[in-house]
Amino acid sequence: MDASIYIPRADLVRFVANVFMRLGLSPEEGSASAEILVAADARGIESHGVGRLWRYKNGLQKGIMSGAVEPTVIRETPLSLVLDANGAMGLSLSKKTMSRIIEKARVVGAAFSSVRNSNHFGIAGYYTEMAAREDMIGICMTNTAALGVPTFGRTAMFGTNPIAISVPAHRGRMFTLDMATTVVTRGKIEVYEREGKPLPPGWAVDTKGRGTTNAHQLLDDMLYQRGGGIMPLGGEGELFSGYKGYGLAEVVDIMTAVLSGGAFGKSVMDSKATSARVCHFFGAIRLDLFRDPEEIKSDMDRLLDELEHAEPAEGCERVYYAGLKEHEAEARAAREGVPLSAKVAEQLKAISEELGVPFPAAV
Repeated sequence: MDASIYIPRADLVRFVANVFMRLGLSPEEGSASAEILVAADARGIESHGVGRLWRYKNGLQKGIMSGAVEPTVIRETPLSLVLDANGAMGLSLSKKTMSRIIEKARVVGAAFSSVRNSNHFGIAGYYTEMAAREDMIGICMTNTAALGVPTFGRTAMFGTNPIAISVPAHRGRMFTLDMATTVVTRGKIEVYEREGKPLPPGWAVDTKGRGTTNAHQLLDDMLYQRGGGIMPLGGEGELFSGYKGYGLAEVVDIMTAVLSGGAFGKSVMDSKATSARVCHFFGAIRLDLFRDPEEIKSDMDRLLDELEHAEPAEGCERVYYAGLKEHEAEARAAREGVPLSAKVAEQLKAISEELGVPFPAAV
């Protein structure tokens, strides 16, 4: 990202929370939602950060999503929870849901939730790390609007459908895999469009199933479901095993939507104003179901150390394990401020002026 300004994290969270409260959210919902959005930017995941604030603003103003909505419990057992979110804010709802799952897991060892009729919830890794900080394995998935093209297809049939898993080590370290099941997320395509850059070859196909680098046209075609979309993880065809990403995307649809009775596949559609209603899945599993948690975390220390100190390929500086880049970026953001591109800063300042919420000063 071509970052042009840095905002102190606490100030940026306060600004976003105040925007949400001006739009009708409670202080609790506004603060939780702001914290999760800003966490994405602090970790360098700009595709899921405050650049999406305008979508939340539109959704709240148009009544597509709303605060102070209580989810309906569809089914509950000591180790499971199925919810209809009733169009609630996906961010704050998801934080509450994972907290409930963690509490259940404390009692029975493991717990899981499938949620329907929710909204965009930010980065999946935020919720898995909630569990990891409690000596648990955290699991999270969400489906999204249909943006992914199946192997041998030309029409989007599934979302970017991310999967996240976190496992703790000692001293706050953890392994956090947070990945889309497509080559990239739509948010990444939006970043390229904002910056006026062509997409790298191999990311997406057009309405005829041919490779495209035109971010604007791709986003427009996907929005109106004309055809085309993002490739599944692995890429086009069978040579690079794109069918594996395709299969994983369908697993997410099953765990999030089929289990909860929500919308899946091509039935999940965005509008120009805001994101589609989507479904989530959360899980927490206590480490002590397997071994002493301290022994597991010691072995995780060793595993992460081995990966981090693996010999890099020629021309490369180092090897990373899943989550390391994001955690290092978060530490930098704590020292230097959260980086925002000029385009995102312009969007936030426009929201600031419209709603009368002062925009924070840069570092």
